[in-house]
Amino acid sequence: MYAPYAMLLITIISAFLAHYFFFKLAHLYLDEKKSLILTTIFSIFPARWLIVRSVGSPEPLFVAFILASVYYFKNKKYLLSGIFGAGSQLTKSPGILLFVAFLIVWGIELLQKLSTVNQNFKYKLSLKVLPIFLIPGALLSVFYLYKVTFGDFAVYFKSGDNIHLFFPPFQIFNYASPWVGTFWLEEIIFIYAFCLLGVIYLIKERDLVLGTFAAVFLSSLIFVSHRDLIRYALPVVPFILISFRKFLISKEFRIVLLFLIVPIYLFSLGFISQNVMPIPNWSPLL
Repeated sequence: MYAPYAMLLITIISAFLAHYFFFKLAHLYLDEKKSLILTTIFSIFPARWLIVRSVGSPEPLFVAFILASVYYFKNKKYLLSGIFGAGSQLTKSPGILLFVAFLIVWGIELLQKLSTVNQNFKYKLSLKVLPIFLIPGALLSVFYLYKVTFGDFAVYFKSGDNIHLFFPPFQIFNYASPWVGTFWLEEIIFIYAFCLLGVIYLIKERDLVLGTFAAVFLSSLIFVSHRDLIRYALPVVPFILISFRKFLISKEFRIVLLFLIVPIYLFSLGFISQNVMPIPNWSPLL
């Protein structure tokens, strides 16, 4: 009977951690007051984030782990980054994208040092980032658990319709796809536009860590064929918000946000009340 309450408690704690690490990350770019303003914006915008952090879902924990891992990686605390990155991988499968991004950043930094530092320094740099390999290690441990439990190391890929990545990209615009089912998809274009613009801003600022992760994650999104694309994009949203920080903390946007509070609340209320699992008997789950 306590399972639903435990589920909600974990979601609430995870959301708090996500906002805490977002504030810490934003504070690297803004002063404390402006970082708090940006964190307040993130707490309700986009509305899909407000929804998933208000119900039982893995996204708050996943986003919290990603923010913490990126924050510590950016501050060159690789062990903590690897631990939180492993946590993200244990939470959701796209956590492996964090490892891909860190590997790219590490490779770029190593190449930049090739002509300017000695071999000893390059060796030390290589050793320092070894904790990021905890992320693929966590993935292998999950697959090993599947092997022990279900007798199949790759059972995740045979577990039904739970992988929505398709080639070629932009299959989301195939209205006949099972998890699309509509041609009313114009807002998908806006998601792509804002995410790509945020990535460009981060790259323009030479923000190697945030820019690389955002670019890697956005690259995966174009292969997602699911109507609820904004939910898949939530892990990259905090970094896009940071890329638009100067605009978002402006007086003009704060006025806009005040206007949006009511429609965000109405949308969230309707979404939560209607998007329920069709389970006739909940007693085995309580």
